[in-house]
Amino acid sequence: MPGLFQGLEVGKRALLSHQLWLQTLGHNIANVNTPGYSRQRVTVTASRPEDLSYGSIGTGIQTEDIRHARDIFLSQQYQQASKSLGQWNYKQKTMSQIESIVNEPQDTSLNDLMNQFWDAWSELSTGDATSSSNRVNVLARANELVNGIHVLASRLNSLRDSIDKDLGNFTDQINQITSDIANLNKQIRAAELGASPANDLRDARDLLVDQLSDLIDVNAHETSDGTMLVSMGAMVLVDGADQLKLGVQVVNDGGTATHKLVWEGTSVQLKNLNGQMAGLLESRDKIIPDYIEQLNTLTRTLVEQVNSMHSSGYATDGSTGIDFFDPNFTDAATVRINNIIQTDPEKIVASDNASENNLKIALAMSDLRYKTVLGGNTMTMNDFYTSLVGKLGIQSHEAESFSGNFELMVQQVDNMRQSVQGVSLDEEMANMIKYQHAYDAAARVITTMDQALDTLINGMGVVGR
Repeated sequence: MPGLFQGLEVGKRALLSHQLWLQTLGHNIANVNTPGYSRQRVTVTASRPEDLSYGSIGTGIQTEDIRHARDIFLSQQYQQASKSLGQWNYKQKTMSQIESIVNEPQDTSLNDLMNQFWDAWSELSTGDATSSSNRVNVLARANELVNGIHVLASRLNSLRDSIDKDLGNFTDQINQITSDIANLNKQIRAAELGASPANDLRDARDLLVDQLSDLIDVNAHETSDGTMLVSMGAMVLVDGADQLKLGVQVVNDGGTATHKLVWEGTSVQLKNLNGQMAGLLESRDKIIPDYIEQLNTLTRTLVEQVNSMHSSGYATDGSTGIDFFDPNFTDAATVRINNIIQTDPEKIVASDNASENNLKIALAMSDLRYKTVLGGNTMTMNDFYTSLVGKLGIQSHEAESFSGNFELMVQQVDNMRQSVQGVSLDEEMANMIKYQHAYDAAARVITTMDQALDTLINGMGVVGR
């Protein structure tokens, strides 16, 4: 038959169990704003009853363990949405930077500089055929146009170089995160040898996987020993305490040094990436080069059309066959005015006849603004640049739209995840009151049993007391 000491044991177990609950609630409240923290709960069961001749009697409560709340499915959904958000966020940032480069103030935009160049030829065509001031004006406007093209090309190339350097920064971040995951795997495996979950370490590891999914496309799942296996495609980045690092290899492509993402110690290039890394590579290798090539196309056409017209005319001294632009430098980054004209504006032609100052070449040069020479002979040079700016606006809006949609998706999934894993102060305070009352009741049980023992020991067996 159970005695009073058994009652004390029941009270003690209840007291310690609810004390643990209160301590766990305090831990939850303390970490309500800690990134990645998942609320923890004490798992309890009724302890094994004591069998007696007339039945069994309860022996109180037994604490099993403390576990954190986690929804694996929602975590995977979050990581899937996060990698898409990372990719579009980076592309949107790139498009915004290109827009800031291309959308110059009205008086210094490339379209306006081209119009000023055509206007200078128009002034030459309506003035004195021998006027030096009009020719100097043409040269000045040409230099401004060339400088404007150079500035655009330089800024686009600088942006590409800056993004290329980001590749190394991202690689370092990824390697650091995977190293931290591997270290946490080691700590978790050691901590859980006693079968008690290492909740805070697991939260830290889950947060790192979330951060990693923003950078690259990874899959993560827990193994039987509690460690996390992180893979990218068919390659394993983290397996237990082991880590496979990424590396950056410098490749010279046409005289331009470009960084290539590889597995460290090999020349095997990584492909089919997602996350910010995919947005970075697409920005560097496709988006920016596409705009640079369009600018090159416009510049080459400008050089070809102006040189073709200019070389057919005659200067005031009768010289002919002179190119206006240097034909050896036709890309946006290198285009330049022919040194002959740069040093002697009188070599700028205006007439198509050596004996007549008829200004027909100057007029035809001015009319080049209306000539459809691009886009399959459907667009003028000004139209082509306007189309480039319009395309940029469309792509920027698309990137902003996709980025916003995926951001909303990530937020929705995270809200669902937080409803399962997050700490609710209202819930914790309500539980605190509940477990505080239970703790007080357990203490009262012990007090009552103590009084009963005191009565039994000190209040019985003395006759006449």
